[in-house]
Amino acid sequence: MTSPTAIIIPALKRHTATVIVGHGLGDSGAGWTFLAENWRLRSKFDEVSFIFPNAPFIPITCNLGMRMPGWYDIKSFDDLASREEDERGIMRSLSYFHSLIDTEISKGIPSNRIVIGGFSQGGAMSLISGITCPHKLGGIFGLSCYLLLQSKLKESVPANNPNKDTPVFMGHGDADAVVLHKWGKQSAEELQKGGWNVDFRTYKGLAHSATPEEIDDLEAYLNKQIPPLGDEKKPEESL
Repeated sequence: MTSPTAIIIPALKRHTATVIVGHGLGDSGAGWTFLAENWRLRSKFDEVSFIFPNAPFIPITCNLGMRMPGWYDIKSFDDLASREEDERGIMRSLSYFHSLIDTEISKGIPSNRIVIGGFSQGGAMSLISGITCPHKLGGIFGLSCYLLLQSKLKESVPANNPNKDTPVFMGHGDADAVVLHKWGKQSAEELQKGGWNVDFRTYKGLAHSATPEEIDDLEAYLNKQIPPLGDEKKPEESL
């Protein structure tokens, strides 16, 4: 998959964990580096390397075919139940996100110290990439997003379902007019029906954006999922 080079903000101390953050349609990795920069200013996640990948420029049907950064094509913003999905594009991006995880593992980072997440399209890709990942991850999060390829969910998950018990964090504003709140809630419920542990949080009055309260909740989630190890030895990778 050809895309601009990802932005990497390296760990300040010994690298023991990695967080991958996918951006939304028309955005770029640079649009979300504020997360790492804010945490760095407050001496948070010093052992974490942050990766902000950039989506390739592709034609987007619902935007009159204009080319822009996108993880997959969107033909319309109709209800999820009737939306025609770009399965080929989704699977292409899924392979890319899995390759980012594989690269971190090859560097010696245990898979259970790797978190994948994102916003809008990036969040949608992170959900599907996380639950279909063949490695046990440290966490999966999606902000203002929804679950892709729901009808093919069961056949897409590895037989041993390594992330069945990986906590999933989802945040969504109830005033979101782009990715409706009900779509996010429905997606969380679909995952819960499949047995996944999903913490779905609603933010009053929030449109298609993020809020400080939501970022604080995400910070707390990451603190729990990939706590600092200090001088401790890295844990063995979970299979």
